[in-house]
Amino acid sequence: MTYQRQSTRRAPNGQTIRRRGTPRNGAGSALKMRLIIGLVVAAFAFFSFLSKREVNPTTGEVQYISLTRDQEITMGLQAVPQMVQQHGGLDPDPEAQALVDMVGENLVRNSFAATSEYPFEFTLLADDQVINAFALPGGPTFITAALFNQLETEAQLAGVLGHEIGHVIARHGAQRIAKQELTEGLTGAVVMAACDGGSSCQGTARMAQMIGGMVNMKYGREDELESDHLGLEIMMSAGYNPASMTRVMEILAASGGGARQPEFMSTHPDPGNRIQGIEDFVNENFPNGVPPEYID
Repeated sequence: MTYQRQSTRRAPNGQTIRRRGTPRNGAGSALKMRLIIGLVVAAFAFFSFLSKREVNPTTGEVQYISLTRDQEITMGLQAVPQMVQQHGGLDPDPEAQALVDMVGENLVRNSFAATSEYPFEFTLLADDQVINAFALPGGPTFITAALFNQLETEAQLAGVLGHEIGHVIARHGAQRIAKQELTEGLTGAVVMAACDGGSSCQGTARMAQMIGGMVNMKYGREDELESDHLGLEIMMSAGYNPASMTRVMEILAASGGGARQPEFMSTHPDPGNRIQGIEDFVNENFPNGVPPEYID
């Protein structure tokens, strides 16, 4: 709050009385109003997020979801053409696509993923440069030729696809959308409260975006660890050796070559931590070793 300069006047006895200037209330009132509006926006975003609470019927996890299952499916299907085009179209090898279909369908049919009611489809993309696998909300699941060609066994392919199936049934895509909406609401409230229309607005907006990105990255890594675990359970239920996923992690780590990481690992936790998690899962479920009937 700023003040005008001091003024003086003479008292009847001749003494000088100093009088402080009156506050300029315009700037203070504007700041107060921005803070109130910012708090209202933040509260609305927060309580809107909390209102989306539900329990995932497949995993039993409490989640905050902004989409219905039908909306997830519709959104995923609408994005399929763009994803295919972005990765160079469909892979031309029909035998390779048939193997991807067979393994993916086997995983869904013989695991709890079958109860999710998502219309899973598995697609091999022609992209031979980007090492990646990903799933869209609602079930469309993709693997690039660059990653497919790195894999050595059917079980390793099952591990990659199982991980992506885990993302779908855990509804990580819908969960991320809800969290992004919350982040946008909160960062918008910060900018609204702190920005006075001057040059400080740009710096405030950047800081808010950085904070929001850190929050979403944290959730992303937690999602990846959950999908690792779900993928291992799906593999095991479908008769694949979950220990094969350890080799997938080694292949992915080696394929980075000390340069750019494979896209499949770009937002994932450290490969060493993931390998330890895989080994812990295998030892817990097969303390005497994985039986030979499991597919390697």
